[in-house]
Amino acid sequence: MSIRSLPRRLVVSAAGAAVALLVGGVLTPAAGHDPDPLLGGGLYDQNQVLTYRWGGGPPTAMRTAMNEGVADANASRKSRAPTFAYNAKGDSTVYYGTDVPCGVNGLACMRRWVPDSFGVWFRENGHRFDWGTLRWCELSGSPDGCYEVENVMLDELGHVLVLGHHENFANESDYEDAVVQALSRTKPKSGWNAHAFGRCDVATLQQQYDIPNSTSPYSTCLEVPTTLALSASKTTVAAGSMVTFTATLRTDGSGRLSNNLVTSRNVVLQHRLSGTWYDVATMAAGSSAGTYAVSVNVWASRDYRALFRKPPAEGLLASSSAAVSITVSGTCTGSACPQSTPADR
Repeated sequence: MSIRSLPRRLVVSAAGAAVALLVGGVLTPAAGHDPDPLLGGGLYDQNQVLTYRWGGGPPTAMRTAMNEGVADANASRKSRAPTFAYNAKGDSTVYYGTDVPCGVNGLACMRRWVPDSFGVWFRENGHRFDWGTLRWCELSGSPDGCYEVENVMLDELGHVLVLGHHENFANESDYEDAVVQALSRTKPKSGWNAHAFGRCDVATLQQQYDIPNSTSPYSTCLEVPTTLALSASKTTVAAGSMVTFTATLRTDGSGRLSNNLVTSRNVVLQHRLSGTWYDVATMAAGSSAGTYAVSVNVWASRDYRALFRKPPAEGLLASSSAAVSITVSGTCTGSACPQSTPADR
């Protein structure tokens, strides 16, 4: 039986114990498109830099691929999760060789020691299992059936950050939603060489460590509620007067994703006519994070609200503000007045 037909499986145990990439096992059908579950053992600090050194003398090609996996993790975390950096005197160790705590079927494994360090172990290329010989793509000419070091390193670092195995649909149609998987894929099956955390990996990292800033997109593996508040510079004005409306958009999720200001999105001002809301204007970025503003001339008494529509490529949900009533006194007269009636405005 080929290596490709024997995918690896991750075995999760208590904090500080090894999480191993194993060969064999059966995938239990589960719901997909949820954020990855969590490992135990707590979290590192936000944006903490975790340094690592080499153990066991990895070959140059392995070191290069492992470092590429590190770069992938740093670039694709899309959150305030820790980053990783090589340091010859680092607190953590990335090991390659025969002395690994991964169990008899382990290809690679990790241990996490919050708050300071971690360990990652890779089995040696050519290791003999009862199913066959382990081949790392980077050391074996990248034949079909090999495992890619860069991808496995990214997977292991996801575990270090606190990610458990993504739970897939029974047909695995959502497999590429996560790198941190219970079952591996070998070349050339889709996902074997994923070099960025999937959207459901990112979702959990954002939940646990928060997003980088107010402009950062939320993973589409999330459904984060939002709230809008609207205020007006004046609520009683003469016909034709200018009123400035200011909206504030925030998240209304839980934990780290609660009460975050949300900037650089599309927020519109609406008014109500005969019980129906109509767009008046797109609100521009305000003077502070999460705020949006627009100034309009008002000609008749109206109710106004701000509306945030769900972005098509982001995990934020739509919301609207409470209505703000603007009362207009008098009517406009003179050549500067609009040629339509107030009912048309």
